Amino acid sequence: MIALQVSSMKQFMNHLLAADTFEPFLLEEAVISTASTFTIDGHINREFYGSDEDAPEIPYEFRPWSELKGLCFNLIKGKRTPLFFRFVLHLMPEKASALLEREGCDVESSQVKALVLNIRYDGSKAVLTTGTAYHTFLLSKEPDAIWDKALRKYLDGKGILYETL
Repeated sequence: MIALQVSSMKQFMNHLLAADTFEPFLLEEAVISTASTFTIDGHINREFYGSDEDAPEIPYEFRPWSELKGLCFNLIKGKRTPLFFRFVLHLMPEKASALLEREGCDVESSQVKALVLNIRYDGSKAVLTTGTAYHTFLLSKEPDAIWDKALRKYLDGKGILYETL
């Protein structure tokens, strides 16, 4: 697990809410506090679609960030900055598996439930924190190290400025 403080909020918010930078992620949860506090549960309600043959094929447990970032943007935009926000994102499962396999991880990718990115803004700064969720207890911390390194490389490649805490 690493914690990275965003160096340029304006640049980061553009990447988060306007650009396609975070398209490889699913949204587990969003909490946005402005004049009111809004909570978005990213879980997909499969029962909403019923058993219709026309129901879409839904490969994930959570909604893709691309489907909800516009809603989050609308809740955040305005003359005043938010009091607080938190986003819990998961790297898409197929991308997480590919990353772990490409890096020769000593843990089967099927044992890793999610590679998680927490984004937390406290009214003055944003901190990104990584995490790894497992299906069962594992002694190996290699998936954590791979995810930490990959996220830094990804942010660097996108030009997102940060400092390690």
